[in-house]
Amino acid sequence: MIRGENILCISSIDWDFIWQGHQEIMSTLAAQGNRVLFIENTGVRRVRLSDWSRLQRRLRNWRKGIGGIRQERERLYVYSPLVLPFPYSRLARRINRWLLLRTIRRWMKAMDFYHPIIWTFLPTAITIDLVRQVDYKLLIYYCIDSFIDSSAAAKRIVESERRLIAMADLVFVTSHRLQEHCRPHNAAVHVFPFGVSSKWFDGSQPAAGEAPPDIAAIPHPRIGYVGGLHQWVDQPLLAQLAQRQRGYSFVFVGPIQTDVATLQRQANVHFLGQKPAEQLPQYIQAFDVCLIPYRLTDYTHSVYPTKLNEYLALGKPVISTALPEVSHFNERHGALVLLGRTPEEFAQLVDRALHDTGDGELLERRRSVARLNTWDVKMASMSALIAEAIQRRQTARASGWQEAVVRWIRRSRHQFLRWAVGSALLYGLAFHTPLVWWAASPLKVADPLRPVDAIIVLGGGVGESGRAGQGYEERIQYAVQLYRDGYAPALICSSGYVFVIQEAEVMKALAVSLGVPEQAIILEQRSANTYQNAVYTAEILRHRGWHSAMVVTSPYHARRVTLVYQTVAPDLTVLLAPLPHSVFFGGGGPPVQLRQMQAILHEYAGIVYYRFKGYIRPHRQAG
Repeated sequence: MIRGENILCISSIDWDFIWQGHQEIMSTLAAQGNRVLFIENTGVRRVRLSDWSRLQRRLRNWRKGIGGIRQERERLYVYSPLVLPFPYSRLARRINRWLLLRTIRRWMKAMDFYHPIIWTFLPTAITIDLVRQVDYKLLIYYCIDSFIDSSAAAKRIVESERRLIAMADLVFVTSHRLQEHCRPHNAAVHVFPFGVSSKWFDGSQPAAGEAPPDIAAIPHPRIGYVGGLHQWVDQPLLAQLAQRQRGYSFVFVGPIQTDVATLQRQANVHFLGQKPAEQLPQYIQAFDVCLIPYRLTDYTHSVYPTKLNEYLALGKPVISTALPEVSHFNERHGALVLLGRTPEEFAQLVDRALHDTGDGELLERRRSVARLNTWDVKMASMSALIAEAIQRRQTARASGWQEAVVRWIRRSRHQFLRWAVGSALLYGLAFHTPLVWWAASPLKVADPLRPVDAIIVLGGGVGESGRAGQGYEERIQYAVQLYRDGYAPALICSSGYVFVIQEAEVMKALAVSLGVPEQAIILEQRSANTYQNAVYTAEILRHRGWHSAMVVTSPYHARRVTLVYQTVAPDLTVLLAPLPHSVFFGGGGPPVQLRQMQAILHEYAGIVYYRFKGYIRPHRQAG
């Protein structure tokens, strides 16, 4: 048995679910001196309303621990993660990966739990994500189900299972059919059906007369079944069997997981519910005959019933449908299990089994075969394979470091080349094609020139250059030209920017120097942004009884300006007269300068921000 290892178990069931190989294997490993982190099922399908009780139980278990991790027994810890129940959503998968890794890494660091063996029963995409993010010593996949045959939801993990099989250092399977399923993707596939605990042979089982009270009240002969009553149980067969043998009691010990109305109608059928794992030997001991009544389907063709060895461990006669794995079992152990196909055959076999109950030699033979299938025997064989695989991996790592470094260099070189080529293409597209100007074209608005009451000149310069205090000179010059051409009798210089003196006063001085009479110039010096430019200049227009204006601004600032005026001054006629040519933006062709790109992005961001603030309204946008 391996000892002293850290083992990260990714389980396909929860810890407090029906006791199965998952819990048995990890408990055994922990008892043998290994440390185990048991991660409960993260899901293979979306949650349904019927899962509500399971979700409540998960939440309770999460609260029991710290960050969802609790110590279940010595050296064994259980993690009950809270994850988004959408296993095939890319976004949910990313969030779940972050949630899981965040907790697992913190716990591993706190516990000095490094370089673990990863032992997974779950082949989902999130499992692969976790495997790739953990520096593990060995990867083991224990394939216990045919997901492609189990349900429509589970079929979606087939591709991730193939990848996991190929990644694994060892693959264990519970049946020969699953071995055939895995072998095309990995040569290291070994058949290990679920076993039975050695505790079943230590003499602690109660005598036949010490049956639990609920089953003791049921008359003999008792034909029993232990396990979940799920969709794979052949209820029609059992119902007909109960009808044929009305003098026999049919007892079911385990959770009801599907509709059992067919069986409930039979007066000699008894449901005792789920029992603690340590009590199961008492109930099986109270049976006279044990059943494995599974339907024959694509899914059950790969099923090895765990209960088979538990029945045999107590020397009980077993009757099963003709499952392929049970047939394989009979080939190895001499037809120890009675196989039936029809209710008539099952009825005959039940009578035969009851007749043989006094055969002590047959009883001991059953127990002897079960001893060959204990978890101790299986775990010893598994451990030998694990130790060999660890040694192979360490040897390969020690001898193959040069090859690994060469592969890393090659991979890094290829990644750098892809990054360099991609960056060059993006750079060329952005800075040496008209793409940026095409993307910026919606920002440009220009109305036909016609006489108005005033010409508004916006200062500040942020929309044009990305910096305040630049660009107002050419705007004043263009406004003065419009003034000289008779389009308006007055100029309104709007800017609250202060460099050494108020920018609006500098704009006025420049206009006066170009021949505009001082009395024809009005200053607006309160505004600090485009929204305030529009609000305060609109107040000036209304105060003077003016109804129209022409706004001179940067070419790519015009869209935001017109949107704001349409929102704050719908009663006024405001025309846009942006600069026909801007020194900052040049001719609007390649090559594009970074500062030009930044200015255009600034304008788009400004429109989004103004929409968020309510400074502009979509239904008033101009065409």
